[in-house]
Amino acid sequence: MAAQGLRFTQGYANSSVCSPTRFALMTGRWQHRLRGGADEPIASARRGSSTLGLPPGHPTLPSLLAGAGYATALVGKWHLGWLPHFGPLKSGYQEFFGAMSGGLDYFTHRDSTGAHDLWEGERESPREGYLTDLFSQKAVEFVKRARQPFLLSLHYTAPHWPWETRDDEAEARRIEKIFHTDGGSVRTYARMIRHMDEGIGAVLDALRAIGAEENTIVVFTSDNGGERFSDTWPLLGKKMDLLEGGIRVPYIVRWPSHVRAGSTTAQQAITMDWVPTFLDAAGAAADPRYPLDGVSLLPVLDDPTREMKRDLFWRMKFRAQKAARSGDWKYLSVEGHEYLFNLASDERERANVAKRFPGKLDELKRLYAAWEATLPPIPEDAKFSLVYGPAELPNPS
Repeated sequence: MAAQGLRFTQGYANSSVCSPTRFALMTGRWQHRLRGGADEPIASARRGSSTLGLPPGHPTLPSLLAGAGYATALVGKWHLGWLPHFGPLKSGYQEFFGAMSGGLDYFTHRDSTGAHDLWEGERESPREGYLTDLFSQKAVEFVKRARQPFLLSLHYTAPHWPWETRDDEAEARRIEKIFHTDGGSVRTYARMIRHMDEGIGAVLDALRAIGAEENTIVVFTSDNGGERFSDTWPLLGKKMDLLEGGIRVPYIVRWPSHVRAGSTTAQQAITMDWVPTFLDAAGAAADPRYPLDGVSLLPVLDDPTREMKRDLFWRMKFRAQKAARSGDWKYLSVEGHEYLFNLASDERERANVAKRFPGKLDELKRLYAAWEATLPPIPEDAKFSLVYGPAELPNPS
């Protein structure tokens, strides 16, 4: 896809954990505007909550495109609240096949509480098969039969724990809790990505087969930074961190009729930008009652050398993290400890230059404070969830 399209080198997720980013992906707005976006992430143990989810009345990317005549489908992970209060069919998707929760076993299709979590529409759909392949097959089926134009959200769980390839059904039968730390390897992780990659290739082949390859926008990205076995070099940090490795993610856009093959851009972008971008491309309008916080990337897709100046912000309850990026500068606060980095010269965030440039530190702190003042405070009852911590895995000093 990168060889055939455009690669963003400065693309970010709205959060360093999955479900908050998904609120931004669906709404085009800061996830903090909705109560469900405050949990990091929404845990399966909170199934049935009437507050932790995407409210059906809120406009979304699929609902706005459906209103403009698009067929809409979600295949894969939802993770924006459970039935009966929330669900993909209540928020603009006309079809759904996938999981309501964040992660599930690739063979038993059970979530971390042990509940079966594979659905077709709003009915449970027990079936045999490796989850990544089931998602790929369903996505290809939709592309081949859907009327055009359409929106297909293909949200793989891979490469999410548990660490299972197509050959690891015995591992699925062995483990009691799917967030286990006694399994997996770099080889397993790479094979899980390969299985996903094959599915993406099948979807691209299906677009070609129906004659929709040239004028279909295909975006590959992630809702948070690297998992346990990933290599984020030269970036430091992973999922749950506001260091670059926890929030900077792949951004690849393939749109042969508009995007020059093999191009790159340094434009700073964030997940919620895809909503105004897709709406612009479709000639559809946002709901004026819910102003978008993201910006359209369509000008950058047309001309990758074009760069829009902007400021980006992140906030997490976990470790009281705050971050702001303005140009090459980044402000970071973790548990009250403050840092200033110049990402142009120190992408790895190892040189804290806060004392060298106190004026720049104060400037970014003011920007952050002004942004945060426009949002609801973090709710007292918001929770964060860790799969493992210092007691489970050794960490280097």
